[in-house]
Amino acid sequence: MTFGKTTASPLVGIALASAGYACFALQDALVKWLVADYEVPQILFMRSLVIVLVTGVLLRYRRHPSIFKSPYRNTVVLRAALMLIAWLLFYNAARHIGLAELTTLYFSAPIITIFLSIIVLKETVGVGRWIAGVGGFVGVLVAANPTHSPNLIPAAMCIVAGLCWAWSTILVRLVSRSESTLTQMYATSLLFGLACAVSFPWIWKTPDATGWMLMIALGVVATIGQFLLYEGFRHAPASALAPVEYTGLIWAFVYGYAIWAEIPTPNVFVGALLIVGSSIVLVAWERRLVISARKPASQQ
Repeated sequence: MTFGKTTASPLVGIALASAGYACFALQDALVKWLVADYEVPQILFMRSLVIVLVTGVLLRYRRHPSIFKSPYRNTVVLRAALMLIAWLLFYNAARHIGLAELTTLYFSAPIITIFLSIIVLKETVGVGRWIAGVGGFVGVLVAANPTHSPNLIPAAMCIVAGLCWAWSTILVRLVSRSESTLTQMYATSLLFGLACAVSFPWIWKTPDATGWMLMIALGVVATIGQFLLYEGFRHAPASALAPVEYTGLIWAFVYGYAIWAEIPTPNVFVGALLIVGSSIVLVAWERRLVISARKPASQQ
């Protein structure tokens, strides 16, 4: 039996990735809630633990081959390291700079992904994907509207986090060519959790009932989000999915209002419209490519 192979369907990939990024926005909201009382490595460990438990049971039930015997095992280790660096930098930078600057700097990741998809994966990036990528980033700039230059070190931390996330995204696409989604999730989260556990002697704080509930919810949401995103990369090229990441910003506004009653300013709504418009351009572009590819086959 062959695991990991799926017929390419960019529109399906875009839909799956969009749902995945909605989950990640909720994940960020939960982390924002937790980080006031707990250290980032402890929060990320609990998140990884839930993912490992869920995927471990499913892998055993479905008898998937071990990814640690795969020729891509070194790539999986590299991806885990990149994700760990990205999350630690991103959430620690949030302690020092405002959300607007943080969001603007971090959302350089989709643009970096497009460039890396050309260099590493040798993907052909069409005009539609470039328009969607650049348009989405402009929307983020308008929505975030930084009022002053952020501190240099936290800003650099956030940009490096975006670079690491973009690189890890490329590695997902590469490994997905032969490995199943569940095996990738299990291996990455296992390595991720072990690395975070090293810091426990210095940072561990036993959670109260609310803390346990939020951390378990964080793990469940992260599990669903990762599965949807990994499946999305199995169906569509990395360059096609990069602009979809901007939709996570819209979900962040929704969660911000629902949880903290934050009301977006007019520039946020304008930015959101640009982001949605860019995503519509992307969907229309991919749909046109699919129709064009089917025409010659139907005429034969």
